Formats: sequence, structure tokens, C-alpha cells
Amino acid sequence: MHSTHTSESNSSSRRESGLWGWLNRRTGLDNLLRSALDEPIPGGARLAYIFGSGLLFIFISQVITGVFLALYYIPSADHAHTTVAYITKAVTAGSFLRSLHAYGASAMVVVLFLHLSQTYIYGSYKGRREILWLSGCVLFGLVLAMAFTGYLLPWDQRAYFATAVGTNAVSEIPWIGESIKRLMRGGTEMGTLTISRFFVAHVFFIPACIFALVASHIFLFRKAGAAGPVNEDPYHPKQKAELFYPRQVLMDLSLTALLIVGLGLLCFFVPMQLGPAANPADAQYIPRPEWYYLPIFQWLKYWHGSAAIIGVLVVPTLLALAVLALPFLDRTIERRPWKRPAAMGAYAFVVFSLIGLGLRSQYLDRHDPGVAQQLAKQSTEENEYARKPFEPELSSASLAAANVTLADPLAAKGKTIFEGQSCNACHGDGGVGTAAAPPLVGIKAKLSPDQLAELFKHPTAKMNAGGMPPVDLPPDDLKALIAYVESLK
Repeated sequence: MHSTHTSESNSSSRRESGLWGWLNRRTGLDNLLRSALDEPIPGGARLAYIFGSGLLFIFISQVITGVFLALYYIPSADHAHTTVAYITKAVTAGSFLRSLHAYGASAMVVVLFLHLSQTYIYGSYKGRREILWLSGCVLFGLVLAMAFTGYLLPWDQRAYFATAVGTNAVSEIPWIGESIKRLMRGGTEMGTLTISRFFVAHVFFIPACIFALVASHIFLFRKAGAAGPVNEDPYHPKQKAELFYPRQVLMDLSLTALLIVGLGLLCFFVPMQLGPAANPADAQYIPRPEWYYLPIFQWLKYWHGSAAIIGVLVVPTLLALAVLALPFLDRTIERRPWKRPAAMGAYAFVVFSLIGLGLRSQYLDRHDPGVAQQLAKQSTEENEYARKPFEPELSSASLAAANVTLADPLAAKGKTIFEGQSCNACHGDGGVGTAAAPPLVGIKAKLSPDQLAELFKHPTAKMNAGGMPPVDLPPDDLKALIAYVESLK
């Protein structure tokens, strides 16, 4: 007994010396670790409890990868796609890093859903855990919002049109829908203000809310304590408790290792694709959201006109309120799933409905020849763009074209006409091109003045589809416009 006491004293003395002792005396790390690792778990450690720690790991991974991506990213309609293309195609391990961030978003949705499902099935929301359940539900909504705001940032075709559908769905909300849509977009159309607002929400506002809620969730969990197995009393646990360390720590680390290996292999062998830059004038593009939004996308198809308020607002609101109010509605201490048929039936109905809607959406896409052909074409365009080497923006050409002093008076007059006709709204200042229209720089080498005049007067079907109107100008003005376009080098 004396030797044991001496050993503990020596161990304590070693902990209080050196760097660890210096840090511990100033921060109290020893007490913090003891508090974290000595958490009692009624009924002992279980694999069912690993999802919370897995979520924390994924969130930290998302923060780290997001910081590195933000070092290169420019949130504007002119540069967003180019910077993401640079990350994907030119930065060392950039494609892996972006894929890790993108796949991490999906992994976070999956693990969070499993965590909430385990809490629901085990009845772990019972026993003075109402606020804990509410904070978890709000975290789930914030994660979905995080995924939605991040989806637009690459500014490729898929991101642009899927976000357009999402923001248009919000406008179906009566009275305030259009105002919310304009607030999200920064106006009636999507552009730089939209990217800027989504970027601020994705990088600053939503993560700050998640940090605060994660801290609150952990505090509330430690305050209420682990609920234990399904046959445990949620108010007064009676089963023998086991400390969080070491068994539960090892189980949590096993999920973390599985996530690291799984995400790493997925990012290495199936990197996330980046499609061509967004072209708002492409009327043929068929948008499809990320897989976890696919059931909602399919659900909204069934509601049109005045009935849209039911599908967009009434049903989702009632479902959300029912989920949030669950701990207040179910006040019994019974937690065994087989003794709660109504709760389990409602859970199965919601889950299988979501799965059915997602599968239905994919089935309809595959069995509609026109849609299937267009989706295959879009996939081919994405693959072709992904194989192309990185092409930097023509910043020097843009600067020269936008600020050139035209020595030819005719070309100078043409520049005034070019801007007066709002040609630069689509083709950009100096004709450098935008997402809405191709560049005009160097077109003199491709088309003669007569061919340009004919093209201006009678645009091709593709140009008409892109929003190019016929140019109706007097002969002298048309000649000046052609002179200016030819001067763009």
C-alpha cells in the first residue's frame, strides 16, 4: 500500500514537471482531460455511440480544408470558376483537397443523420434532454445550409443551375418568398452579389453558428449525461457505468480511422469533377442537386400553382415542428424500439419516403429519353472540361483591351456604340468574354468584315438561344462597330 502511494506521488511529480507541468499550471489541461475522459457511460461503451465523435472529426476536417481552399478563392462571378479550376488543375494536391472538402460535406450529412437516427431509435432524447435534442436538430439544419451555400461557390454549370432552382423554390413561400429570394441572390438575378453572400454565409456566418451550437451541444450532453442502452431509465440510470476512456475512445477512433481511409481513397480514385463555367444563357441545361437534396427536388415537382404553398411551406413546416417538439410530446420513460410502434412507424415512413423520392427522381431521369440524353451530354462536357489543362484568365489582354487608346477614330466611335448597345454586358469590357457570351478578342483572324456584318444582322440559332439579338444599326455605325471589334487583340 505504501509502495502504491509512493508510485502515485512520483507519477504526480513527473506530471507537474517539464513542459506539461508548465502548461498544466497555467491552463489546467490535466483537469480538463480528466473531465473529458472520465465521463461515465451507463451500461458501458457501445459502437452505437461513435457518431458524435465522428461528426466532430469531420467538422474539424471541413474547417481545415476550407481554410486552405479560401487561400486561393475569389468570390466573384468573373473569377470564382477560374480560381476553383486553378485549385483543381494547377495546385499541388489541389484536386485531392477540394475533393476531401466536397466529399466531407456528404459524409457530414450521412453521419449526422445516423447520429440523429440513433438518438431517436434509442429514445435518448428523453429524460431532461429536450434542449439537447433541439440543439442537435438545429445543427442538422445548419449542416444542410452549409452544404447548400457551398454548392454554388465553384460557379460551374451544375452549381449555378441547381442553386437557381433552390432559390426559385424559396420564392414560392407566400408574402415573403420573393423578398427572401432577392436577399439570397442580392437582386433578381444571380451574379457576383450572390456568390459574395453565399461565400460570407458559408465561411463566416454558418460556421460561427455551428461552433457555438457544437459547444452548447457538448455542454448540454455532459450536463444531462449519456442516456445509456435502451432498457435504461432516462431519468435515473441504474446500470453500472463505464468510463469514456479507454474502450469508447478506441471505438470512436475506429470510426475516425475508417473515415480517413474511406474519404482518402474516394478522393484519390474518384476526384470531384468541376464542370465548365456557368453560362446563364444556356437554356438547355437540366439542373440536378446533390444527392441529399434530391428527395426534396422530386417532392417539389408534385406541387404547382396555388398548391405549391402546401408542398413548399405547410408540409415541411409541420414535419419540422413535429421533429422539434418530439421530446415534449413523448414524455414516457419507455425507450425500447419494439415498445414504441408509433414512433418507429413514423421514422420508417419518413426515411423510406425520402429514399423513395430520391430513387423516383433517378428513375424518371433514366427513362425519359430527352432528359437522359441531355444529362449524358452534360456529363460528357464535365469530363471533357476536367481533362483540359488549366487555362489562366487573359488578365493582360483584358487590361489592354479595356484601356487601349484607339488611334483609329472609326474604332473609337465603334467602342462607344459597343458600350451604348450594352454589348459589354454579355461580352465583357473590351470584349474579353464572360460566362454569358464568348470573347471577341482576336475575332479578326477568324471572320472578315463582311462575315461579321452578316453575323451581326443575322445571328445563328445558337447565338439566338444565348440571348444575342440582331444588330440593327445604320451602315456607318455598323462599320464603326466592326472596326472596333476587329481592333480587339
